[in-house]
Amino acid sequence: MPLQEEARHHRDPDRTRAAILEAAFRQMYAHGYQGMRLDEVLADTGLTKGALYHHFPNKQALGYAVVDEVIAGVICDLWCKPLEAAERPLDRLIELIEGIGDMAGVDVITYGCPLNNLAQEMSPLDEGFRRRIDHVYREWHRGLRDALERARSLGQMCDDTDPGEIASFVLGALSGCIGIAKNAQSRDQLRTCLAGLTRFLRSLSC
Repeated sequence: MPLQEEARHHRDPDRTRAAILEAAFRQMYAHGYQGMRLDEVLADTGLTKGALYHHFPNKQALGYAVVDEVIAGVICDLWCKPLEAAERPLDRLIELIEGIGDMAGVDVITYGCPLNNLAQEMSPLDEGFRRRIDHVYREWHRGLRDALERARSLGQMCDDTDPGEIASFVLGALSGCIGIAKNAQSRDQLRTCLAGLTRFLRSLSC
């Protein structure tokens, strides 16, 4: 890293921290937490070990922050916020599901869902990861449930539907569809699986 660039990072600790988190997320997404190497994070950012350890005392702290800040932020931005702003929440949820392939790009086929990947890898091994991942899932579930409750109150869904139950089903179905597509490395598999999910959601309309 040029001295001028490193000096700018020192003057802007928030920028430095964000760069570390983004590089760590990319490493974890591609290789898993256990496969993430701090030297690769440093190589991606051009920062020194001192800069990294100033913000994150160890690899575990960095991994936790990736879940708390990066992955939680992605879920909020891609799912919760659009649903909160939707005038027709059920229709918006269907649009979001249909657009997963375009929204996430080729990474969703190559690497899958970053949250589910970590749940499978780390929840049995590290209670700190498990609790953080569970919190993100609960917030995602809350966003889906609230949107479905609003859809029901607006008459867009039948009164006998259970928004919390449907939200749980949607989360499980999304994880399964993305996992199948990742294993097959097939966008067609993703489209086919998601089509079944959206067909189910459309059937809830009154």
